[in-house]
Amino acid sequence: MSASDKIKNAVEDLTGKAKESVGNATNNNSKVAEGQNDQTSASAKKAGENVKDIFKN
Repeated sequence: MSASDKIKNAVEDLTGKAKESVGNATNNNSKVAEGQNDQTSASAKKAGENVKDIFKN
C-alpha cells in the first residue's frame, strides 16, 4: 500500500467519523449514515490494499 493511499484512506475515515459526530450532535440520521458509509468504504479499501501487499511479498 502506497503512502498516498494510506493517507487518503485515513482522511476518508476521519471525514466519516466527523460526519457521524455532527449527525449525532444535530440529530441528523442522514449525516450519521453518510459518515458510517465513508468509514466502511475506507475500511474496505484498506483491506483490499492489505491483500495486495500480501501477494507482493
